[in-house]
Amino acid sequence: MAAHLLTKTGKASGSADLGAEMEAQAIKPHLIHEVVTAEMAWRRAGTASTKTRTDVRGGGAKPWRQKGTGRARAGSNRSPIWTGGGVTFGPHPRSYGGKVNRKAYRQAFRSAIKAHVERGTIAVMGPTGWDAPSTKRAAQYLSKAPAALAARPLLVVVTESSSPEALSFRNMRDVRVLEARDIDTVDVMAGRSVLVEREVWDRWNGAAAPATDAGEDDA
Repeated sequence: MAAHLLTKTGKASGSADLGAEMEAQAIKPHLIHEVVTAEMAWRRAGTASTKTRTDVRGGGAKPWRQKGTGRARAGSNRSPIWTGGGVTFGPHPRSYGGKVNRKAYRQAFRSAIKAHVERGTIAVMGPTGWDAPSTKRAAQYLSKAPAALAARPLLVVVTESSSPEALSFRNMRDVRVLEARDIDTVDVMAGRSVLVEREVWDRWNGAAAPATDAGEDDA
């Protein structure tokens, strides 16, 4: 099982094999769901906040005496039942993230990558030789890539966000460019197709699974 290896013009010409761990990894949808749910929860800001009666300014004095006025007794005009009072059981800043074991996290990530490999929706970008950013050239590159990469949104994984390749792809519609160090299972699953730099692919699969050229086109 392998991913397409693209030449400098975008044509599929060779394959990038999976590493031993990736090859042995069974696709586990339940684990992917668990990790994706946790990662999305970690991304929540959790900044919603309200004031309780203790936090609201004022309300220190008793509005009126306890007995003899004919009105309901009240101890503070910042009670939750008063307009302008505190909030009962309102939200407060907190983290929504849960705990995911490191082993489970890694298996989920490998499962997500392998699922793309099985569907044929992931490709490895070999050296392009681009010396300057060009959105037009990036569009031409994708037009010659395997049809599966036409599925959008496309996730492009690079080593450096300032590289000509990253700057070329990031201006395209429905294309998201991320550095390898910033990617997680949510990002892999959010992309209907994935394009990975060769260096990143080798890092994911270990040195035992180098990408294999089948020759380069002369364009």
